[in-house]
Amino acid sequence: MTTAQFDFQSLTPDLTLDAIEALGIYPDSGLLPLNSYENRVYQFRADDGGRYVAKFYRPQRWRAEQIREEHQFALELAEAEVPVAAPLSFDGDTLFEHQGYQYALWRSVGGRQFEVDNLDQLEQVGRFLGRLHQQGSKRAFCHRPTLGIDEFGHQARQILAEQAQLGSYLETPFFTVLDQLLQAISTPLAQSQPLLRLHGDMHPGNILYVDEGPSFVDLDDARMGPAIQDLWMMLNGDRSQQLLQLDILLEGYQTFSHLPTSQLALIEPLRALRMINYLAWLTKRWQDPAFPRNFPWFGTDKFWEQQVLALKEQLAALHQTPLTLMSGL
Repeated sequence: MTTAQFDFQSLTPDLTLDAIEALGIYPDSGLLPLNSYENRVYQFRADDGGRYVAKFYRPQRWRAEQIREEHQFALELAEAEVPVAAPLSFDGDTLFEHQGYQYALWRSVGGRQFEVDNLDQLEQVGRFLGRLHQQGSKRAFCHRPTLGIDEFGHQARQILAEQAQLGSYLETPFFTVLDQLLQAISTPLAQSQPLLRLHGDMHPGNILYVDEGPSFVDLDDARMGPAIQDLWMMLNGDRSQQLLQLDILLEGYQTFSHLPTSQLALIEPLRALRMINYLAWLTKRWQDPAFPRNFPWFGTDKFWEQQVLALKEQLAALHQTPLTLMSGL
């Protein structure tokens, strides 16, 4: 239980059930694994007729006080009627431990996938993100980290240098363009920006849609950072499409929160940072059996050749004029 490379091998079905039943919740269906690589997440129906989700946190990723701070943020948002999945409380606590595993339970959130090209849905998401950030700006996290180039950039590079298995002919081109990318984003990311509590990983897969509107799930990556971090992943397609999407997204967002114009210039640097961190994340987690099973294409020479090209394209994108609003702020 003390190794940083722990890969959930001891999290047996019996242990999982024992942990859930220790909270007085008794599954009467099988445990359905949900799509989560960083943690282990299961959906089930209980004998009380309710549907639940149990999340077992990856050991040594977050300290208990950091997880509780995530939970408190979710509960605070839910209290403010922001549609975020919040953990259930048992005897006044939301985080529990069983056989070395930290875990929590949620009511299962239903819904269909958010349609990234649906502009009506995009405006609604913008409004609710504005409300999320309105609440997130009221105080700062004390224990959770701040988004920045050190962890997601420089530390990620170190992981790649020490652990990534690149063909010898790929090492020089890969790390050359990676270092150029880090240098190009260091100045814009170092500029002072208002920071607030973020969802932290607001990609379309973390949005579920019902008739009443969107619901946000998975605050596992919540941290301090600039507001644009929770917005830019809603943009896709070519430049003209992204300009339209940005305009509509912020039309809803600015009903409740203000986005400084200067943060639009952070979209491509933050995209570059996410690309670098994603490669380091796959590299770092490769000893977990779930990763080779779900990412069989990772680590091949063809994969790293594609990453060299992708990083070069992102470097070129950094030299383009940043997106601006069609309607103005």
